[in-house]
Amino acid sequence: MQTKLKNAKRLSLLKQNQTLPIYRRYLYSEVFNSKSRTIGVYGSRGVGKTTMLLQILKENELHSSKKLYISCDHPMFKGVSLFDFVDEFVKRGGEFIVIDEIHEADDFQAELKSVYDFLDVKVLFSGSSAIEITSPDFARRYSMYKMPIFSFREYLEVTQKIELKAYSLEVLLENHESIVYDIIERLVDKKILKLYDEFIDVGVYPFYFEDKLKYIDRIHETINTVLHKDLGRLFNIQADKIDTLKKLLLTICVSEPLELSIDKLATTVGITKMTLYKYISYLGKAELINHISHEAKRFKAIRKPDKLYLANTNLFSALCMNSKIGTIRETYFVSMVASGHRVHYVDRGDFLVDEKFTFEVGGKNKGFKQIKDIPHSFLALDDIEIGMDRKVPLWLFGFLY
Repeated sequence: MQTKLKNAKRLSLLKQNQTLPIYRRYLYSEVFNSKSRTIGVYGSRGVGKTTMLLQILKENELHSSKKLYISCDHPMFKGVSLFDFVDEFVKRGGEFIVIDEIHEADDFQAELKSVYDFLDVKVLFSGSSAIEITSPDFARRYSMYKMPIFSFREYLEVTQKIELKAYSLEVLLENHESIVYDIIERLVDKKILKLYDEFIDVGVYPFYFEDKLKYIDRIHETINTVLHKDLGRLFNIQADKIDTLKKLLLTICVSEPLELSIDKLATTVGITKMTLYKYISYLGKAELINHISHEAKRFKAIRKPDKLYLANTNLFSALCMNSKIGTIRETYFVSMVASGHRVHYVDRGDFLVDEKFTFEVGGKNKGFKQIKDIPHSFLALDDIEIGMDRKVPLWLFGFLY
């Protein structure tokens, strides 16, 4: 174990000497300043978890001999007890360890619990959303933070090299007109709709800024890694069934959210309904799709089909070319709002958020016909820079985090 620790320290120094992005995601300060002894960051692949962990490790004032970065997907950790390794690190003066890809470690939940119970060490770890890292039993013991995709606000901060505020949903809806003026005034490029159109296609994943020309290829790689490595390994999905998952993603990409019933979807993909429900759950956990149920299902009062959306609008570019504008609009709204709010779909309007606010999503000419008598109802409109009263620009919902 001593030899493995020595090799790990060498690799850790190499990793820490890499050039990191200057930009820090909005979770950085909260995680860095957390007083918890064990902290977890989880999210889909590609959202910047590793970058943030390394930024925090570099910023930590401990001597380099007392802090360490490891990634459990490295071959040297295959078959190694995570507890035994961390124990060796602590015995030799270690005080702070960053554990990336913790879900790749054997029996990681039990091993991490032992570290927490028996070792005096600060642990910062990351893991995929596809695993049971977010189960109540696991999460109760540690401080857990979910890292979502880039918001439109963060994309603007990077591309425009400025700082912009995030707003609660209530504040955004009440003050959207003045907020829009403040945002546009700050922009180097005042053309907010042009920047929004860019974000629909690119920039949801931070690795876009590493190599813009290879961005779509990287999304393909990310999808394949999630399907083959995360879902395949964690849920014992056979290789031939991975193609079925891909077909399911493609079908969602080219369809209207409610165009296909579960029966039709199962037939199209070529699997049973029971298997389809299971696969939908897997893709939801992996944050490749968003699964939105009807608001009546909260009370189990009515049987309604569910709406399935790709997890973000950039996935359209990687999966299909013939996506419909209405689907893209709703996908954007859900991807930005569902990260911090409860979203259901409704019969009148499109979405009910936090059991209070009703939204109809559409183009600039959309009217209030469907939602005119509903309290706390709003239009989220594409193709407008500035809204008025209950008409809110769709792009502005990218400022909730």
